Amino acid sequence: QVQLVESGGGLVQPGGSLRLSCIASRNIFSLYAMGWYRQTPGKERELVATLALINNGPVTIYPDSVKGQFTITADNHKNTIYLQTDNLKPDDAPVYICNTIPAALPWGQRTQVGVSP
Repeated sequence: QVQLVESGGGLVQPGGSLRLSCIASRNIFSLYAMGWYRQTPGKERELVATLALINNGPVTIYPDSVKGQFTITADNHKNTIYLQTDNLKPDDAPVYICNTIPAALPWGQRTQVGVSP
């Protein structure tokens, strides 16, 4: 079973940036579309970034809520996908996790993002 491990979260001031990482126990990015999800208490889990590696190159998709603010990339050699989060706001907290799209693997431990003055 593939395992996913997220890292890179932390506490930043509004307007700050973080680079989140998701390492897979083996290379699956050529097989599945991958995504970063965000969980906020009291709200449904939100897919905030999608990455699909196809023959013509990577395809990325973002919801309007984070377009221009988040960037998803992948490093196949490291079995890692990244989420660059810029211009962070308090609403961008708190928990980020990665998985396939649709989510088919066991959820990892998550990484927490805090945004506070």
